Amino acid sequence: MKTATAWPLALLGLLTTTPALAQNALSNFSATGRGGVVTTFATGYQALGINPANLGRQGTSLVSFTIGEAGAGVGSQSLSSSQLRQLVFNRSDALTATERTALVANLNNANALNLNADATAFGFALTLPPGLGGLAVSVHQRLNGHAAFNQNSADIVVNGQQAALVQQYYDAAGNPRGGNPPLLSAALDGTELQLALTNEFNIGYGVEVFNVPGVFTLTAGAGYRYVQGVGVADVRVSGGSLLAYSSLSPVFDINYGSLAASPSFNYKSGSGLQPVGTGHGFDVGLAAEVGKTVRLGIALTDLGSMTWTGNVVTANDQALSFPQYAGLTDYDVIRQLVNQFGASGQTLFQYQAAQERRASLPAKLRLGGGVRLSEFFEAGLDVTVPLNQVAGNLPAPFVGAGLDYKPVRWVRLSSGVSGGAGYSVGVPLGLTFVTPVWEAGLSTRSVLGYFSDSNPYASVALGFLRFRIGKS
Repeated sequence: MKTATAWPLALLGLLTTTPALAQNALSNFSATGRGGVVTTFATGYQALGINPANLGRQGTSLVSFTIGEAGAGVGSQSLSSSQLRQLVFNRSDALTATERTALVANLNNANALNLNADATAFGFALTLPPGLGGLAVSVHQRLNGHAAFNQNSADIVVNGQQAALVQQYYDAAGNPRGGNPPLLSAALDGTELQLALTNEFNIGYGVEVFNVPGVFTLTAGAGYRYVQGVGVADVRVSGGSLLAYSSLSPVFDINYGSLAASPSFNYKSGSGLQPVGTGHGFDVGLAAEVGKTVRLGIALTDLGSMTWTGNVVTANDQALSFPQYAGLTDYDVIRQLVNQFGASGQTLFQYQAAQERRASLPAKLRLGGGVRLSEFFEAGLDVTVPLNQVAGNLPAPFVGAGLDYKPVRWVRLSSGVSGGAGYSVGVPLGLTFVTPVWEAGLSTRSVLGYFSDSNPYASVALGFLRFRIGKS
């Protein structure tokens, strides 16, 4: 990859072609059609990363597996639908002075841009003999991006040297006008730029721990994942403090300038999705079935940490300096954001080289309840709460209510309502074709998002090779 402007679309393509993060299972087309409601619905390999206790349920398939399920979504709570389309798909479109003013105004939001993509290259689950529970493995890839701006950061990203705050302290040549420029922690308060791309190799086990036949069943489960870090970037400016670091694979094509020669810098060059970090994650959960209709679940997921060792740079708080870039002439805001993680004179920050950076995984608490009235109808409610603010986690809690309905045995329709996690209220819709051994489906997290000009959100999830064999 030769240009930084090409990487967003390239990464979305890699999610559908690379065997290996939407935190609410965008790669699961069934869950996406219910708006991410999945805690009590997930069975087999789908329970990995959601609630491994569901692997202990009896009555599921003896064997289930999938190849190549994927999903992606992008949305904004402040950009117009045309602005979002141009930022993501038509970045070379010319940006007029009037459009530049409107873009700065609309980027000034805590959820200016959210991007999630998710792929399950392979998943396999086996129900063991009665009393021994169930086992599952999967290979998974996640991409999560989040951008929040205040007025100053939006202005500087779009207008560079022509931003109002910059002109207040520097002339056109970059000479100080007098007075002390503000610290970035004050000037950029409320700004967040986060990105995480990981490959995950999962294994999970669930088993029944208590059973009163026909009355109450309790299962417990645990999961482990080995995580390869392809890239992370985390900039958070809040309450007078500034955190900024990144560790990005060569696929992002970052120019590190003179830092690349520093003995403190573990420079990774080349091409492709070279890992620049590794980590270990853990999931634990409980699931209960009351009678034959009510299901309840609770899980802690993504416990653990990552150690980033390649291309690690960090930045401390510092005074606003004169940007070494002019204002945008097109809609390639993404290119400008990517430039902020290098050291080529195009950044707001003065970075230092580092040997490694340790960071927590995006831990979450999942709560779910569901009602299964028959094989033709099931409804549920999910709440997912982020337990930290690291790159890759939800920017806010997620709440969703969803249902599955089979008008005939070979068709399952899904819908519901969901909100939070950085997105506005959505009405999902999913269509799945079902046979005794094979499933294929297509869904979207929000039908409304395609038609909303003030809260645009486009998402799709699909899979055509999901199989279930035998009965446990």
